[in-house]
Amino acid sequence: MPWYYYLAHFFAGAFLANSIPHIVQGMCGNKFQSPFASPPGVGESSAIVNVIWGWFNLIVSGALLRIFFPPLPPPLGSLIAAALGALVLAVWLAHHFGTVRTTAPRP
Repeated sequence: MPWYYYLAHFFAGAFLANSIPHIVQGMCGNKFQSPFASPPGVGESSAIVNVIWGWFNLIVSGALLRIFFPPLPPPLGSLIAAALGALVLAVWLAHHFGTVRTTAPRP
């Protein structure tokens, strides 16, 4: 396997790991740090921004894995339907919990 396959998998893992906290915090309706806040990476962005940023990271991760390690996937239509269902629910939950909760819980 060429060296750049390992590099692609490394970045796919990094994007995947970065997607998780943004999606989870967004779905819980919590504000969370993102590159779009002021100051970037320190300030907190809205729950919806975090869900969308998390999904962007997830898509980049999946694209890198698909391009550099093309397994036999399930039918494309099924994957698109599942991804859209999860995205719609995540955005709805981010909006719902963002309006229901007045302050985000702090550990």
